Amino acid sequence: MTRSLVGMLLAATVATGVIAVTPTAASASELGESAARPHLLNYKIYFGKCEDTCRIKVRIKSVTRLKLYDVSLNARLWVNGKKVGSCYDYVGSIRPKGVRWAGCTVRSSKLSTMWNRYNDGEIDFNTETKTSVHYEWYS
Repeated sequence: MTRSLVGMLLAATVATGVIAVTPTAASASELGESAARPHLLNYKIYFGKCEDTCRIKVRIKSVTRLKLYDVSLNARLWVNGKKVGSCYDYVGSIRPKGVRWAGCTVRSSKLSTMWNRYNDGEIDFNTETKTSVHYEWYS
């Protein structure tokens, strides 16, 4: 019973096609406020060609009626649970309810080594990325 409910929930999530990941907010004590920072963005991660270099593209969408300033993207890439590199991209401003694309390329000796080991048949090549998008706004 539980297994079928989990499967149905997973199928419904995949069918919608949108899994929104919000940026990590600092704790209220770090911000000096009584409430946590609001989540004003949704974003979705896309992989380009990923061999000895990996292209990471991110679609960033503003979900607020405020203009967001100084938006930047940090991406960290893992292969089989090991960090192989990171990259950074400055996006700029995003108008209210607007969409911007950001992308960066990871190149590292660790990534190249993992790709060579995959080509030799020693390991799998399961990529995963974690991103964080930083921004400022004025009310």
